[in-house]
Amino acid sequence: MANSTSLSTTFDKTFSIDEIVEEAFERLGIQQVTGYQLKTSRRSLNIMLQEWGNRGIHYWEIDELDLDLVQGQSEYKFFRSSADGTSATSNPNGVYGISDVLEAQLRSNRTATNQSDSPMTKVDRSTYGAFSNKLSQGTPNQYWVQRFIDHVSVSVYPTPDSTNASKDMHFYYIKRIQDIGSYTNATDMPFRFVPCMVSGLTYYLSMKYAPQLTQQMKLVYEDEFQRALQEDGSDSSTHITPKTYYSGT
Repeated sequence: MANSTSLSTTFDKTFSIDEIVEEAFERLGIQQVTGYQLKTSRRSLNIMLQEWGNRGIHYWEIDELDLDLVQGQSEYKFFRSSADGTSATSNPNGVYGISDVLEAQLRSNRTATNQSDSPMTKVDRSTYGAFSNKLSQGTPNQYWVQRFIDHVSVSVYPTPDSTNASKDMHFYYIKRIQDIGSYTNATDMPFRFVPCMVSGLTYYLSMKYAPQLTQQMKLVYEDEFQRALQEDGSDSSTHITPKTYYSGT
């Protein structure tokens, strides 16, 4: 008799928040979760996701956009949400929740077949502060990122002149991880991070409900988190070329 399959690869979407909470409590030997336990677990999950943001780059939260440059304008703001302010004009427009900018290029002829990019260098606060005239106009080749509570500010140097105002600043950025929201929501992450999300919540809940298991659950959590990080991203080819030495005559 032939084996049958579900013909579905979206099994990660079936993991709603309430199921992750149930699994975490069951690992602690707790069943029949109460309403308050649901509430405290959602709070722990949100704290854990914020802690993930401090651990490094998560590739499923990386996106890109083309920022419309304006002649003589040095600063461009991207807000946490529309309630905080209106983000700078870009393509796509209405971008919110940027956490940081990874790398950027000055892009000309964005929609044409002769599109061209030139790299821009990310500088720190001290370097940007040392520029004598931050409103001097020319071809932007450097940028500085300030990260505030409610927005991220991108400052370019030099500011675009009339020639470069028609160009775009194309950059890759890290988005904030979405919070948990409703218990019936699916998780805002790929399937490969679901195991460490469950083990992480188990670790956080163990500090409240089973302190004797906290150290054990932490080891499981850190092990699964490292495996997920190693799997995340996209591999590229590596080429190693031996250096050739020529003896002198």
